[in-house]
Amino acid sequence: MKLFIAVVLFLTSITFSQELNCTVSLNLDNIPISNRDLLSGFDKAVSDYMNKTRFSNSEWQNDRIDCALNILILTASNDGNFSAQVIVTSQRPVYKSEKNLQVLRINDANWSFTYQKGQALVSNQSNFDPLTSFLDYYADIIIGFNEDSWDEFGGTPYFNRAFNIDNLAISSNFSKGWSRSGLYSRQALVEDILNDKYRPFREAFYQYYYGIDYYVNVDKKKGQDKIVATIQTIASLQNKIDLIGSIVLRTFFDANSGEIVNYLKDYPDKSIFQLLKKIDPPHSAKYDAVLISN
Repeated sequence: MKLFIAVVLFLTSITFSQELNCTVSLNLDNIPISNRDLLSGFDKAVSDYMNKTRFSNSEWQNDRIDCALNILILTASNDGNFSAQVIVTSQRPVYKSEKNLQVLRINDANWSFTYQKGQALVSNQSNFDPLTSFLDYYADIIIGFNEDSWDEFGGTPYFNRAFNIDNLAISSNFSKGWSRSGLYSRQALVEDILNDKYRPFREAFYQYYYGIDYYVNVDKKKGQDKIVATIQTIASLQNKIDLIGSIVLRTFFDANSGEIVNYLKDYPDKSIFQLLKKIDPPHSAKYDAVLISN
């Protein structure tokens, strides 16, 4: 089945120079009306950058990845300094299906950058820029998690690129949000995903999406078993290493807790939802709803 999927994807793929199909929304409600003109056209500039920049070193062989940046501007100054909260999401299709699965949902509340109205956004991953390097980082994160969902460790080259961007950022004047501190940091996400101790998680991450592809295309029961095996692997990993507050784990469940419920709600062994409550407390209400209904 894995080989069949890989062959079909190769034979049916379309070559694109760019990897992303990114929708960008911009909310200026938090800043004074007098400052909003400073960001006129900013959402289009970001959209063009994400959709027209080539982020991989080799020719992209697959369909563009559907993703979105929802940008809430928090502060603005007349000299072009801004802070923002950004929700980053991405999805990928279920194999041979019109249904999409969410892969990422990240709430990043600490983006600081400079921008001048009409400024051209130019990619240069050798030098840090608080605006474009942030976009480069999340482009690499989006592509990396997407590739991990189709192929074990397929996202490693992109996570390495994100890691390098983070290292440049930490030594800059815009290090807030990049260093390992607080509930979420870009450094913690990319360092952990590349850490060998998270290797079983990345294997399970691939098996989860493969399990859903299998559920839809081959055998529902065996597909559910693969999804359950993913949860059990994560639980076993949590028992071996301290995953309390793990950004990697929270990123996975923030994106997938709803789909897990949808695909396992009629699974015979409901104890899997007790296990989910243990390893994913923030989404306990979803799992309790299944347990109560049964």
